[in-house]
Amino acid sequence: MTDDESYRKAKEKVAELRGFYSHLAAYICVNLMLISINLLTYSGYYWFLWVTFFWGLAVLGHAWRVFGHSKIMGDEWEEKKIREYMEKDKK
Repeated sequence: MTDDESYRKAKEKVAELRGFYSHLAAYICVNLMLISINLLTYSGYYWFLWVTFFWGLAVLGHAWRVFGHSKIMGDEWEEKKIREYMEKDKK
């Protein structure tokens, strides 16, 4: 891998991390605001829980894509599969 390729990959990973942390910060700030609104205007129903839950699932999915996905189907896995298919085609 050349230095340019390494730099490009590192830059992509940093952009993914920045996107995730921005998403997480928005999740925390908006949910704190929604919790405050719901508790201050309490009508007997905690509607903020729905937003927190489903948006939380989206944040977990984003985290999986940025952090966990690379362990299972990351670059190493992809390279291994490419080599396997290339070897298979040679036969």
